[in-house]
Amino acid sequence: MRDGVKLYTQVYSPKDTTQKYPIMMQRTCYSVRPYGEGKYPSRLGPNELLMKEGYIFVYQDVRGRWMSEGDFDNMRPNIPGNDINNKKDIDESSDTYDTVDWLIKNLPSNNGKVGQWGISYPGLYTAAALPDAHPALVASSPQAPIGDFFFDDFHHMGATLQSYIFAYPVFGHQTEPTTESWYNDKWDKLRAAGSMNDSYAFNMGIGCL
Repeated sequence: MRDGVKLYTQVYSPKDTTQKYPIMMQRTCYSVRPYGEGKYPSRLGPNELLMKEGYIFVYQDVRGRWMSEGDFDNMRPNIPGNDINNKKDIDESSDTYDTVDWLIKNLPSNNGKVGQWGISYPGLYTAAALPDAHPALVASSPQAPIGDFFFDDFHHMGATLQSYIFAYPVFGHQTEPTTESWYNDKWDKLRAAGSMNDSYAFNMGIGCL
């Protein structure tokens, strides 16, 4: 990125290099696993049909998550303008801009067009890329993106939703790039409270928040 932070990015390209392909990209805070040479996901893209259609698929761990460097900021606010000469003011739009710029300049057999999609939190990253977007970002599909953790997701009009209790540890901060979860021990403590088959008993078993 423009500030020197490196974001971990997986690229899956068609073996046929006789033609050029558009790029389909997803940026996520939930890991682009599997990590490691020779390891591949069972499916690419949002569905099997699109996977077979002919795209270069790109997955990226966002800043401060999993194998990416930098600091994670939950719902990082937008900074209007996206000045590429400003090395300090970064947001999800600038990170997407810098990623798209690198991809079209460095990936063989791409046709210079990038599309982005995502659901829930990846949907936010898709929407957040639109202000001051890179000219090569020609398609965007933010699906059910999170929009306001206080009034919508984790809280409803300020009331804490305990139904999200297993999601809370996921948004804790990691200290360095990692391929291993930093929140499994937190989940183990929650599971010790009892079975989720009875949500009332489970939440009572947790005790005072």
